[in-house]
Amino acid sequence: MLALGLGLILLGLVMLVFGTRMVILGAGVGALLGIGFLRLLPGTQESALWLIIPIGLAVLFALGAGFAKGMISLITLALGALAGGAIVLAVLDLFSLDLGLMNWILALVGAVIGAGLMSRFKNWAVIILASLVGALLAVRGLQMLLPVVQGVLASLIGLALLVVGIAYQGGFFGRRK
Repeated sequence: MLALGLGLILLGLVMLVFGTRMVILGAGVGALLGIGFLRLLPGTQESALWLIIPIGLAVLFALGAGFAKGMISLITLALGALAGGAIVLAVLDLFSLDLGLMNWILALVGAVIGAGLMSRFKNWAVIILASLVGALLAVRGLQMLLPVVQGVLASLIGLALLVVGIAYQGGFFGRRK
């Protein structure tokens, strides 16, 4: 758990700084989706699957995003949909909500919203989704290392990371105009 927690924090911070690069966005979405899937699989809490699934999906999504740069609009649309669904699952997990079938319905709604945002506001959608995925990964990693990071504290840390990530990648710190 320590290695996965540190890895999620590191990947989350990398996402907050460099998340607009498709390879990194793909890796972050894959890892976040892997963590969401693990929550839905019974009996995997203390098995090797906790490392294999998120890392495997992160590598798969990173390679897929890197190789498919030529089809960037299609890839960003798919990543937007996957990110939207993964973000919904992560937020539900953040608050320890298990709504049964409603989890899947909310994830589908999140996927539709993510795809819609990505197609309409591509550059800003990538910045916002990358920052949100990065903040969620970092908070999830912190929760694995420090179980006291729950509820309001986790939300405040996540919100602060989200704002800093959007501001940095959006060029508000003089990085780009």
